Amino acid sequence: MPSGMTQNGLHSGDNLAEMPSLIEEEHWPTSQSVLASTQYPRIEAENDYQAVRLWLAEYRDSPQTLKSYRREAERLLLWLVSQGKGLRDMNREALRQFEAFLEDPQPRAAWVGPSKPREHPEWRPFRNGLSPASRRQSLIILQGLFSWLVEAGWVRHNPFVLMRDKARRMNNQSQAVERYLEQPLWAWFWQWLNQPLSSNDARLIYEDARRRFIFSFAYLLAPRISEMASAQMDDFHEVEGRWWWSVIGKGSKQARIPVPDDMLESLKTWRAALGLKALPSYHEPAPIIRALDKRRGISDNQLYRLIKETFAKAADVLEEEGGKPAYVNALRRATPHWLRHTAITHQAQSGVSLRYLAESARHAKLDTTSRYLHTEADEWHQEQQRHRLKTPPKAGAETL
Repeated sequence: MPSGMTQNGLHSGDNLAEMPSLIEEEHWPTSQSVLASTQYPRIEAENDYQAVRLWLAEYRDSPQTLKSYRREAERLLLWLVSQGKGLRDMNREALRQFEAFLEDPQPRAAWVGPSKPREHPEWRPFRNGLSPASRRQSLIILQGLFSWLVEAGWVRHNPFVLMRDKARRMNNQSQAVERYLEQPLWAWFWQWLNQPLSSNDARLIYEDARRRFIFSFAYLLAPRISEMASAQMDDFHEVEGRWWWSVIGKGSKQARIPVPDDMLESLKTWRAALGLKALPSYHEPAPIIRALDKRRGISDNQLYRLIKETFAKAADVLEEEGGKPAYVNALRRATPHWLRHTAITHQAQSGVSLRYLAESARHAKLDTTSRYLHTEADEWHQEQQRHRLKTPPKAGAETL
């Protein structure tokens, strides 16, 4: 193998942004050391990148899953390149090092930066070091990758098997959902979002109406961001006097969700801002959330940035008003997926039964939905208040 060349077919000193992306279709250079490392491969690949691309192809029918899996796989491959290693070199110690790297990518200038398109020279794989929850999710995804690669005959072993505490550290269903806006914070946020706009500028008025619709859509129907961006007007339809939202969600699963009255009113208001009649017609295949021209749809990334920018602006306002630091911090950390968590949590708190909550959230398992139920925690906390120091201590303790 040429000096400095890794078994991925790349030079370890290459700039990260200049390395071909997993998104791209070109053939990667063949690395003989990789081919020699697997005696009976069951996939047609010539290097690590091609092997990972074949794994990703298994998820092509689930765009959001594909996107998140590709991100984590690319981070791993780029880190391996920086270490002069390949997938076959991943042992328990390398896995330990990679996990530490996820928490604190170093050198930061090479790995961490603001959001940029993948082809941009300033693109970086991280916005920051990953939180414990994000690291856990990354490891869960990569464990699945290595299980697949072992079955494919591309690597000999799965380093995740050697994790002594794997069951505890990688159980994504064990903790209650905490990334959501509490009821008082959501009430303040919604009130702030609905303040009258002190401007006659047509563009600002339109953007203000669009923001309100986006957040009402997210809160009332708990969609994933890709489902919002791809939603069409005729996904909303009436059957026997009741309105429903039809959606193709995770894993290409089709679902029909009841539309609450508040959502229907929000849709009417938004359509008025677009210059359309009050309710969608039976056949109206046009995007719901639209660009400034009021015709074209917007991408997942555009919608993501719009929501994040709104949260950031709200955090600034709340901080200026002297709001609770915990609430200000929550708004600064909030992502679009927090809106889904918020919607499901608030439905649970309002008394929606677990059965219907699971249907609306489109969870395959009730265990997933139960993570949004905070009733036991509330009751536990109330019960714990029974244990008190009933009387204040005396000036001096008595001798026993």
